[in-house]
Amino acid sequence: MNLRPDRIFAFLAALLLLGFLVLRRPGFADSVLADLKNDSAVAAAPDLAATPVLVELFTSEGCSSCPPADALLSRLGRTQPVHGADIIALEEHVDYWDRLGWKDPFSSEAATTRQNEYAQGFGGQEIYTPQMIVDGRTEFVGSSDSDALRAIRSASQSPKPAVQLAWDAGDNLKINVSPLTSATQGDDLQLFLVVAENMLHTDVKRGENAGRALEHNGMVRQLSLVSKINSPSSGFSSTATVRPAREWNRDNLRAVVFVQERNRRHILAVAAIPFPKVP
Repeated sequence: MNLRPDRIFAFLAALLLLGFLVLRRPGFADSVLADLKNDSAVAAAPDLAATPVLVELFTSEGCSSCPPADALLSRLGRTQPVHGADIIALEEHVDYWDRLGWKDPFSSEAATTRQNEYAQGFGGQEIYTPQMIVDGRTEFVGSSDSDALRAIRSASQSPKPAVQLAWDAGDNLKINVSPLTSATQGDDLQLFLVVAENMLHTDVKRGENAGRALEHNGMVRQLSLVSKINSPSSGFSSTATVRPAREWNRDNLRAVVFVQERNRRHILAVAAIPFPKVP
């Protein structure tokens, strides 16, 4: 359809007027600036003053609703989209899907046990996949990016005690935790060590995800209780020996150390460090 020149001019003038009115709407400019700020942070690493936030995803390769959640977790860890938050992402594969057509090669009873412990901390609710939990305080459907960003942003507003990690000879990890002044009186504090691996791949042959190629990052290969912290106000120091399995790719491994309340399940402090290179 062709328009006469005078009608084209009138149409363009109307568009310019509409654009001017929209820009004058209260809050519009702030919204645009916020969106631009978020976009500029897509590929940015967290700054040194950022608050570490632990994001756990309970998932399974046998669950057709889980791949979008897996992708979201990977994106959160890779792009660090929340200013002021250092997102430490862990992917934990439960084993209760294994009997439904596909045995997840990364599943573990330990992941299912940990999810059940969270369920008790959240009032005895039923467990499900995909479930994302931020700092042990907030849970939601793991594929919800809006819930994830909201929870991470909220968690980043509360500073955590520092956890300093350093490698010693022989894959010995030196751990120093600053005084834990925010610990709940009467709750036990536990120090955990996780070995997590990035860049894992599976071609699923059966089950709900049959025929799909799945990618995983932050995969929990090992989770162990290092120690109970008896005097939180004094801080804590320890050394843990980490022994990676032969089939794990050392270049893609990192150690994650966190302090968690035994009853309330809140994460009080957390840090991560890549594995040292072997000469």
